[in-house]
Amino acid sequence: MPHIHIKKDWEISDNLATPESAYMRRREFLKGTALTTAATVGVLYGCGPSSPPNFLPEVKWSELEKSIYPAKRNPAYKLDRPITVEKIAASYNNFYEFGTDKIDPVHYAQKLNIRPWTVQVRGLVNKPTTFDIDDLLKTMPLEERVLRLRCVEAWAMAVPWTGFAFRELLKQVEPKPEATHVRLETFYQPFTAQGQLAFWEPWPYVEGLTIKEAMNELAFLATGIYGHPLPKQHGAPIRLVVPWKYGFKNIKSIVKIELVNYRPATFWNTLQGLEYDFTANVDPRIPHPRWPQTQEKMIDTGDIRPTLPYNGYGDLVAHLY
Repeated sequence: MPHIHIKKDWEISDNLATPESAYMRRREFLKGTALTTAATVGVLYGCGPSSPPNFLPEVKWSELEKSIYPAKRNPAYKLDRPITVEKIAASYNNFYEFGTDKIDPVHYAQKLNIRPWTVQVRGLVNKPTTFDIDDLLKTMPLEERVLRLRCVEAWAMAVPWTGFAFRELLKQVEPKPEATHVRLETFYQPFTAQGQLAFWEPWPYVEGLTIKEAMNELAFLATGIYGHPLPKQHGAPIRLVVPWKYGFKNIKSIVKIELVNYRPATFWNTLQGLEYDFTANVDPRIPHPRWPQTQEKMIDTGDIRPTLPYNGYGDLVAHLY
């Protein structure tokens, strides 16, 4: 006679059982959450990375990149201070996706896969295009610029970036006359970048410029630094550099650019609008609630310098305001 199975009161129906694929996703989520918790506990209690590494992660060069770097330096951009020591600049980063401590990104950002990599340009343009990063390296007029970088936290560095003017990319897509702003967006990979598991924050990271700012000669898209390809903790493979603004405007690892006719919401302005305004121009006259802005500290030497309006680039950008 056939076997008859009578379910116990505590048994559930087969159709309510969790599918294996969902269970495996749950395991991935818990693993990522554990990483986030560990990183957070490390930051709060001093258990995480707290000092520069003895050595920097290796920067891998493709054959194409070997033919590009180092690029010729543009002599139009001159420094009033020494270039920051590379080891310190490479291990003192704000890359919130990979941790809240400055030393976190050099360790955790190495998980990010940067090839293949594309940048979508959409919105109010005549020629929407998806650019492959290596095609950009082949076709854009690359140059090196030595530029000051000023963080809203009142520290500073001086960096030799390699890349190209932002407007060169925008010319390729032909912005429409009604475009007033440029919205830039980074990747969203919460199981690679543990910081993005903080679901209560407005991920992915978004920044924005006015179209006039983006078309200014000083706005720069960097693909390299210190004469070699951009390391992952610096925002590889492509990031924004706007040296007259505070560092949080310099969005890293860009995947999407959209031209719009409104001022876009941005990551830090959404989280703390009173502390991180949209424009974010370096201005010693406007104090930050937590950091005086009249002086800045060089991260490698500890030298204290007066903060310069527009970070010293007023002759190039002051007319925009």
